[in-house]
Amino acid sequence: MPTLVAALFAAPLWFMVVGSLRPAGLPPPRSLEVLPPEPTLDAYARLPELIPLFRYLANSALVVALAVPVTVLAASLTGFGIRLLGPVARRRVVLGLLVVLLVPVTAVWATRFELFRLLGVVDTYLPLLAPALLAVSPFLVLLYAWSFGGVPESQLEAARLEGARWLSVWRRVALPQVRPTTLAVAVLAFTYHWANFIDPLLYLHSGDRYTYALGLQFLRLLNPTDWPLLMAGCVVAALPCVLVFLLAQRILLNDDPLAALRSGGRR
Repeated sequence: MPTLVAALFAAPLWFMVVGSLRPAGLPPPRSLEVLPPEPTLDAYARLPELIPLFRYLANSALVVALAVPVTVLAASLTGFGIRLLGPVARRRVVLGLLVVLLVPVTAVWATRFELFRLLGVVDTYLPLLAPALLAVSPFLVLLYAWSFGGVPESQLEAARLEGARWLSVWRRVALPQVRPTTLAVAVLAFTYHWANFIDPLLYLHSGDRYTYALGLQFLRLLNPTDWPLLMAGCVVAALPCVLVFLLAQRILLNDDPLAALRSGGRR
């Protein structure tokens, strides 16, 4: 059963890979095929010819490298603060976060754009990094709050009695005990910022600052009927997320997270 579920989720990715290996100009296959009749990497070779592929990838990597640590920091600190609240206050805060979670993002687009315009940061990466300061989503904060709820109160009180400040308690006592949550939040934040399309579309005007999500849209507009080329662009977009997920899974299944990283190149 798990294999069947995994196959269902992997099927779209395999469809993209197979479609990207078809000769130029061919439509998508009408039936399931393991490999195209004449597989070729020509679509991948043509990607840099139509869009500045490596610049867009570097821009997206820069945004992700800055935003993911900020997201983890903001979500973990906020979640730890909720953990320290009393039961009544904690329920109220959780309820408030759930209400915020129900607000559609489209409802604040105009307000956010006007705010960033007044601050003079349009056409910079600051609007793209702003969601990271708010932990991207209340869901990530709630995830941390739930995880920190499993940290025994006695450990927190013992650290306080030894003279540790709350930040030290968060960093030395609570955070090491929720490493799987930290890894999950980092993966979710990576996926969000890597695939973010609306914010770059709204705030970036200079072509040398475009992220790969925008570049993929331009590729579709330039050549909307070349399916192998579009599928190749989609594979390039999805590959970092897949690799990050596989790495996170390997770390979670390993008793020593650092050991998985050290052995990654030897296995």
